[in-house]
Amino acid sequence: MAEINFWNTRYSEDGFAYGDAPNEFFKDVVDSLHVGELLLPAEGEGRNAVYAARLGWKVSAFDGSKSGRKKAMQLAKKHKVMFNYQVCLANEYKSSKKFNAIGLFFFHLPPELRIEFHQKCAEMLAPGGTLILEAFNPKQLHFESGGPKQEDMLFSAAMLKADFKDLDIAFCKEQIIHLDEGKYHVGEAAVVRMLATKVK
Repeated sequence: MAEINFWNTRYSEDGFAYGDAPNEFFKDVVDSLHVGELLLPAEGEGRNAVYAARLGWKVSAFDGSKSGRKKAMQLAKKHKVMFNYQVCLANEYKSSKKFNAIGLFFFHLPPELRIEFHQKCAEMLAPGGTLILEAFNPKQLHFESGGPKQEDMLFSAAMLKADFKDLDIAFCKEQIIHLDEGKYHVGEAAVVRMLATKVK
């Protein structure tokens, strides 16, 4: 509950905590895909969901924060789009859909929940579906540009390759990038980016 209170407080602040523009890696990938059904877990204030909906994607999203959903709905109204956004935790989310794409962006879960949820994401992908992921890697502890401060909440490339071993991984790389996303993701950052496909 402390975690939910943290995010409700953050998303209740003025403005958008991580900006209202889509994540750059998400934008680059989703721009190249055929539109279809998209799932965005831990979607926060809706920046990626709104962008995808404007492209014609049928977007499903969820987050544990009611404040995040409220902000996302405001952004959706501004851009005249709609999408399904549930307030729930990762272990509570259920869907009968198979998704053509799933985007996981800075969704940092503790190890036992991470493995379970990542496996669930692989199962929810439709054949030929694409998984897009960006998160902080352990080197992020040396930077002040955001993310958890506990190493076991950060993701290495090796960890993700193991979590998503049933997918065809196009690439999975740790790299240093410059973040400029709102006021909480700013500056040099150590991330891991992954792109993978569910084999038909």
